[in-house]
Amino acid sequence: MILRSSPASPFGRKARIAASLLGLADKIEVSETDLNDPADSIRAQNPVGKIPVLILDDGTAYYDSRVILEYLDHLAGGGRIIPREPKARFAALRLQALCDGILDASLLLVYENRFRPADKRVQAWVDRQADKVARGLAALEAAPPKLDPVPDVGQIALACALGYRDLRFGGSWRKDHPRLVAWLDKFTAQVPAFAATKVAA
Repeated sequence: MILRSSPASPFGRKARIAASLLGLADKIEVSETDLNDPADSIRAQNPVGKIPVLILDDGTAYYDSRVILEYLDHLAGGGRIIPREPKARFAALRLQALCDGILDASLLLVYENRFRPADKRVQAWVDRQADKVARGLAALEAAPPKLDPVPDVGQIALACALGYRDLRFGGSWRKDHPRLVAWLDKFTAQVPAFAATKVAA
């Protein structure tokens, strides 16, 4: 299988960590993607041109990260990173949705600074995205999730969201979220793939 991604993508990182946890990393080749290159085949593999995309041996393309993680869990026998028991399953999926939302807002802030001239930015829109991140982190700080022996999709997503805030926002979240700092330290110690997929700022 081929994973179309880029080193700094937090959503691609989710897929790479999941593959490692499930013992599938050696079955996946990571193929770097340039979203700024109109000739990159990513637009044929995913019509909306977003990463990550998992290309199966038969050419089937799965996207986005949530679908890829579910497929990898299925390949590994199911119930590994997406619990089978309904209460645990929906808790994991809800946590993943929250953390993916934090990531979506964080990416929009990065793109705003990277692609839009300063005189074209709308501060109210920027503040709205920053507020989404702040509310999400506050909710997680108030009640950090448990960390399973094999982290579930929500726990993987949380680690990747915090890692992305470290990468692109200088770790500014850390001073006001000590419980999340401790949680991420534990995740890092437990999951070698987290350090292995880290990129320099």
